[in-house]
Amino acid sequence: MATFVDRVVLYVSAGAGGHGCSSVHREKFKPLGGPDGGNGGNGGDVILVVDPQVHTLLDFHHHPHVNATNGKPGMGNWRAGSNGQSLELRVPDGTVIQSREGEVLADLVGAGTTYVVAAGGRGGLGNAALASTRRKAPGFALLGEPGSAFEVVLELKTVADVGLVGFPSAGKSSLISVLSAARPKIADYPFTTLVPNLGVITAGETVFTMADVPGLIPGAAEGRGLGLEFLRHIERCAVLAHVVDLATDEPGRDPLADIDALEHELAEYGGLADRPRIVVLNKIDTPNGREMAEIVRADVEARGLRVFEVSAVTREGLRPLTYHLGELVEAHRAAQAAPGAERIVIRPPAVNEIDFTVARDPEDPAAFLIRGVKPERWIRQTDFTNDEAVGFLADRLAKLGVEKALAEAGAHAGDAVTVGDVTFDWEPTVETGAGTPMTGRGTDVRLERSDRPAADERLAAKKTRRRSTEYGDWYIEDDTGEQG
Repeated sequence: MATFVDRVVLYVSAGAGGHGCSSVHREKFKPLGGPDGGNGGNGGDVILVVDPQVHTLLDFHHHPHVNATNGKPGMGNWRAGSNGQSLELRVPDGTVIQSREGEVLADLVGAGTTYVVAAGGRGGLGNAALASTRRKAPGFALLGEPGSAFEVVLELKTVADVGLVGFPSAGKSSLISVLSAARPKIADYPFTTLVPNLGVITAGETVFTMADVPGLIPGAAEGRGLGLEFLRHIERCAVLAHVVDLATDEPGRDPLADIDALEHELAEYGGLADRPRIVVLNKIDTPNGREMAEIVRADVEARGLRVFEVSAVTREGLRPLTYHLGELVEAHRAAQAAPGAERIVIRPPAVNEIDFTVARDPEDPAAFLIRGVKPERWIRQTDFTNDEAVGFLADRLAKLGVEKALAEAGAHAGDAVTVGDVTFDWEPTVETGAGTPMTGRGTDVRLERSDRPAADERLAAKKTRRRSTEYGDWYIEDDTGEQG
């Protein structure tokens, strides 16, 4: 059974927003109660939070599907629906969030760092919030938006100051076990280490972390052995330490060849050329170990690498090694903190900035595509079974400038226009704006005019608007005396 997982595919779904409520207040002795529909609650978010007590992505390996709760719908008497409960997922420090295509969405480093991986949908407005001087008693409410859903890849990259790299059985686990309180598995056969180990080391006043990754072999960067799976765990390391086995008896193996092979794999993996390196000649306590160290030391130093001769068994040479590593780590930390104060640049949007785009459909030159946060959100919020809601949408799009932009783009009556996932035939003659005649709740004369010819003839008659003293509201009276 797996106990360490550093890469998972996570399926996240945020909560949907609750629908707004369309309601009219009805109470004895209050004939003009007006609209009292409450707003729907917002859907819950899915949030990733860095927790120092979490060291693996194992929980998501067993439970890859996570869902936040939906917002509740609004109710009458001005009662708003409750918000959905957000879901916080605890992840290890150093978790990278990527799309399935490999795009990096966030890099979570530092305890308490958060990232909203899926945002909950907005709750719809009730008709009480939609009331205005022109539309005093809306017969519709806005729908709640669906929550976002994604497939993301979580990839753990260990956050450590020093990374130990070397061939299998070079003694990396033994080193980290004597330098820190870490207790990795140690045995006399290759690939004993199957997962990265992390230890905390103190060198004087400097405290740093050291990561021991599974052994590398030639071809690791292309997938041989375990190297490709765990090379990512040394990407964040400030210092790389080559641990070289002085006691190996494998054919074709010697300290200089091992260093060349390790450098080749690191170069093939990429992104590590700027890290300072040292060479740790391990197992000088073995027969011929010390003699081998004296033979290769000069050649290694000629390459510009600092050399330390150590023994994890007798602990010889460990103190100078830890203090030198502490100095390198401190130098890296000082360099990271060197830049001056961060300057925050605020760029407010221009007054005449357009919130949408109009373009011809590449698959159909006679059709048009409208893209933009506002238009697409308004489409999702509209109840297309309610004529008044559709008319309200038309007013909003016209006020935003969509009608004008379509005309300038060369659209003609009857052309297909797509906003979000809704396609309709554009009718440029539809009236919008404050001059729209008042109609009954849930209806819109502009839609009636285009859908019912009989209504066209009736509405074409001369109309007058009079104030009703009995009901205290506007009504429409044509030449026949019929009121609407």
